[in-house]
Amino acid sequence: MPGRRTFLQTLSTLPVLGNLMPKAAAAPLPQRDFFKELAVVPFINAAGTYTALTASLMSPEVMSAMQYASRRFVNLISLQDAVGARIAQMLECEAAVVTSGAAGALTIGTAACITGKDQARILRIPDLQGMKNEVLIQKSHRYGYDHAVRTCGVRMVEIETADDFEKAAGPQTAMALFFNDNNTKGRIDDAGWVALGKKHGIPTFNDASADALPVSNLKKYTKMGFDLVTFSGGKGLCGPQSAGLLLGRKDLIEAARLNTSPYSDSIARGQKVNKEEILGMMVALELYLNRDHDATWKEWERRVAVLTGAVKNLKTMTSEVKVPEIANHTPHLYLRWDPAVLKIDPVQVRAKLFEGTPSIQVTPSSNKQELVFTVWMLQPGEAEIVAGRLKELFRGA
Repeated sequence: MPGRRTFLQTLSTLPVLGNLMPKAAAAPLPQRDFFKELAVVPFINAAGTYTALTASLMSPEVMSAMQYASRRFVNLISLQDAVGARIAQMLECEAAVVTSGAAGALTIGTAACITGKDQARILRIPDLQGMKNEVLIQKSHRYGYDHAVRTCGVRMVEIETADDFEKAAGPQTAMALFFNDNNTKGRIDDAGWVALGKKHGIPTFNDASADALPVSNLKKYTKMGFDLVTFSGGKGLCGPQSAGLLLGRKDLIEAARLNTSPYSDSIARGQKVNKEEILGMMVALELYLNRDHDATWKEWERRVAVLTGAVKNLKTMTSEVKVPEIANHTPHLYLRWDPAVLKIDPVQVRAKLFEGTPSIQVTPSSNKQELVFTVWMLQPGEAEIVAGRLKELFRGA
């Protein structure tokens, strides 16, 4: 069989191939306006990191890392090994893996708690005959993402009190799931949940997907004793939207990895994370940890002041700033007024902002009597654009 050297020598004798090789110094391709071609309208994001609104924007440094990876072949398992070790070191936890978003982390984390590293069980899941098949969850913690857990074939066992946990825990219990945003809504808080899990030898999993703020949260929950914790990569961390982080016990992270790509016969084989996302997620985390978060917060407050300044002298207008205690822990601006006086209601303002040029998205709200803005995804100069549009709309009304 011809060797690599023979192949390369033969290649060098074929000058015609030189014309087929990419030129390192080739002029950059002109930038196409893809969204314009597709008649898809981009917008100013005064809403927040909603998945349907494509969450956050990646920095040039993250894009550069992804472009770097896109031009090189590597062993994917080796890359996950190295990046996982780097992330675990940065976040001071036992182990870590880049996942296909926080939802992907929920699936493979659950699978890990069921199968461990038993290959026969990994091949059989979600057929759980003879395996643990129950996940404990507080009734107040049921939410739209526990489908990612149920896809492993488990049954969700709803409880409300510590006594309920004690009674429900048993040989079929694979995991105890905690939804971090509902910490204050349940009758068992995060520390109590961990304690119950430890008492009964049941792995505890904290879904803190939207809770990367404050930055201390990234280390808080694993240090508290949760066996697994997930954060979204494409929200506050400003990494690839289709990436996430799964942190926790080394044995469970190893088992989680065996339940997903690139291992072909696994429950989450379709939840691929490519080399570009893995490297981009690592760089996004580095940038996030090194950010001046105090300065960032002051800038958010300045943007809120710009928006309130645009409407502060309007009759009946009131403004209020709220910061959610847990998820999306950023300033939210609430505007309320009497439509009978200003002759335009919040639903109409929301529609006109979205339909205008540039299009502006505000935070979705079920309350039709108010307008809600978040400012953390605004880009430089956009707070002033939104303020200007508000002035125009109310002046016209």
